[in-house]
Amino acid sequence: MTAPYEFQPTHVAPADGLQTWASPDPSRPSVRLDPLLPVRLADNNGNWARIVCSNGWSAWVDGRLLVTLPHPPSGTDHPLTPLEDPRPLLAALEKALATYRRLVGEYTDGLIDLETFRDRSRNLRLGAVIDGSSAWLLDLDQGRWFFSDGTRMQTYATVDPPAAKRSAAGARGEAG
Repeated sequence: MTAPYEFQPTHVAPADGLQTWASPDPSRPSVRLDPLLPVRLADNNGNWARIVCSNGWSAWVDGRLLVTLPHPPSGTDHPLTPLEDPRPLLAALEKALATYRRLVGEYTDGLIDLETFRDRSRNLRLGAVIDGSSAWLLDLDQGRWFFSDGTRMQTYATVDPPAAKRSAAGARGEAG
């Protein structure tokens, strides 16, 4: 007995959707993908990428516009240490989300106007992707994304590329 097919997306369409083509030929446009639609990259041909959707439909897109989904980094099998405990970061994310939810409610209920909503949420930033037992959490204080699978938390990516951090430090006259 074979296991049922499980769709494993590798990318999503950009936030404004994505034009598709029947083949890697700009003269044969097809339908437009919905914003943030999960897809699996199946093939590349230069800047063209053949994608497959969860229903099996396939099309060609401009591969440069696909948004790559994060995947867990390779890890270790050691238990969490106090420094790797995701609960303080989760609490900070929870607080930021509650603040945003409150502001949306105030705006929706007509208690504040759009300018006030934008002003009060201007410095509010958070990032979290939860996928089953896996979590990608953005810590802006440390300028990095962390990955946690419930058994460990480790740096996944930094917010700024290393070159940008070095040049900013150099501009301030700091050692880089």
